[in-house]
Amino acid sequence: MPQQLPLDELTLAMSRINGLLLTEEKVDRAVQLLAEGIRDAFPSSSGTGVSLMDEQGNRTSTGATDGLVLEADAAQYELGEGPCITAWATERTVVIHDVRSEDRWPLWSQAVKDLAIRSVISAPLVAGTRCLGALKIYSTQPGAYDAATARPLEKLVVPAATLLDNIQSADAPQRFTQVLASALNSRDTINRAQGFLMHLHGLDQATALQQLVELSKASRQSLLNISTEILTGTKRTPDDGP
Repeated sequence: MPQQLPLDELTLAMSRINGLLLTEEKVDRAVQLLAEGIRDAFPSSSGTGVSLMDEQGNRTSTGATDGLVLEADAAQYELGEGPCITAWATERTVVIHDVRSEDRWPLWSQAVKDLAIRSVISAPLVAGTRCLGALKIYSTQPGAYDAATARPLEKLVVPAATLLDNIQSADAPQRFTQVLASALNSRDTINRAQGFLMHLHGLDQATALQQLVELSKASRQSLLNISTEILTGTKRTPDDGP
């Protein structure tokens, strides 16, 4: 039978999920809490997942309640098709009554045929004019969801999406700062390794950089790793001798 939430249970679920998200400041943690909150709101479901995506459809954050969800989601992202991706792209709730007879996404349906998944519902996470991603619920039983199930689910995800959008916006400067700090640290390490080679072997700047690049290619490591090894004395350079 399709799952439907009574009004009082829906109100409690909305309050709980919103309360969880309001206390969060990190996107990844908030996404995980949303997945767990939806799972608890639909207790007979086998698993729940939430994926945030950018304008190109690339995942920026993912939360899943169990390994089954991770497998089913991974197949969608690898193949570029499935209910979650369609819900995000169309901004409409998608319902699969039975995965075994589903023909809208043949590659994905084939990929998950051996998983304990029979029915799926996926709702877009729309905040204002933006679709942040999609939420999906999996069930081991066919026919677990229908249009009536979609209505309470959408009532849950609409305010949740707005909160996620606020958290995502607030978290963006810190994420950018972390990425920038990492990039600056990497550049500084490479520059110091380059200077070390210039001093050690009397090389000019361009030749020292070229030597780093050649060492990186030969060892199949990144420039950062090679530079770190040179500075810590764990990497021999071509002129070091035996």
